Amino acid sequence: MAAALPILYEDNHLIVVNKASGELVQGDKTGDETVADHVKAYIKKKYNKSGDVFLGIVHRLDRPVSGAVLFGRTSKALERMNAQFREREVQKTYWAITKDRPPQTQDELVHWLKKNHEANRTAAFNKEGKGTQKAILSYKLMGRIAEYYLLEVKPVTGRPHQIRVQLAKIGCPILGDVKYGGAKQGGGQLIYLHSRSLEFVHPVKKEPVRIDAAVPKDQIWQLFNQL
Repeated sequence: MAAALPILYEDNHLIVVNKASGELVQGDKTGDETVADHVKAYIKKKYNKSGDVFLGIVHRLDRPVSGAVLFGRTSKALERMNAQFREREVQKTYWAITKDRPPQTQDELVHWLKKNHEANRTAAFNKEGKGTQKAILSYKLMGRIAEYYLLEVKPVTGRPHQIRVQLAKIGCPILGDVKYGGAKQGGGQLIYLHSRSLEFVHPVKKEPVRIDAAVPKDQIWQLFNQL
């Protein structure tokens, strides 16, 4: 992570950062440092806190995905934000770049997903089956530049790898997402899926909040930066 933590929003209850592709939100078997580790260190230093810093992970982004990720700074805020996510009251908007034009300019996709935890891979089916979970999202074609298409994606549910596998299922794998059939792009853990914005009601102030995350400073992303 860059030396300066890319903070998008901060108050006594919540903090939102713009995660880079390749960063972990929370710890896994790799033992790599996480965004949560860096946020805790930032809070500890800024507010001169002694002892452990409380930080609750409200939602997660896959390691290769960039964009806005929200943390709770108090147990009350964490509990209330978890409830909003659970009740699908948070509006999540993603941008995705693909080399394949979607079948429709806009559509709602409904699939049933099943995750293979050992392979860390999710499969999408058109019908419900044993061990599957219903996944719903809507997408809209935002534009085309050169051979790239930009999609705005709004997931209704929050399943593992949902956007990645549902777009792949309709023949539009995300650029760089080799796991689901996307064209390889550059090196490292980079796919062109970005958590563009979050909209929710503040858990304490009860005011509407909208947070926008700038796209990465990447040549392909910057093609669409003015949209």
